Amino acid sequence: MDDFYVIFEGERLEYHQIVIALFVIVGAAFALVGLSASWLLSPTNPTHGKGISFESGVDAIGEPWIRFRAGYFVYAMLYVIFDIEVVFLYPWAVALGSEATGWFILVEMVLFVVILLGGLAYAQKEGALQWH
Repeated sequence: MDDFYVIFEGERLEYHQIVIALFVIVGAAFALVGLSASWLLSPTNPTHGKGISFESGVDAIGEPWIRFRAGYFVYAMLYVIFDIEVVFLYPWAVALGSEATGWFILVEMVLFVVILLGGLAYAQKEGALQWH
């Protein structure tokens, strides 16, 4: 496959460039077909009943625009940060078995966890984890 190429507008395209171009073309076509089908097949007869809020069959009471407490967002962000930590720790744990890079990876993993624990201690000190 290494000697496979195509001449396009006077330039030689290698096999890997062709594969990448096909991925981009197929991905864009997939998105365009999905959006076009949704636009063509969706009903377009708006009524008053379709425009009101609906929650479990009960009519909405009060204003729809309310302020949420910032604590919800802080907890969500902390969850995302520590959830991503697990995503980074798993490949390190797999690569830790390698003799060549085992100690380097262990030190990097410990440094990463220490930085995250420092961020958690800072969030605790600032009161971000206290529910008011």
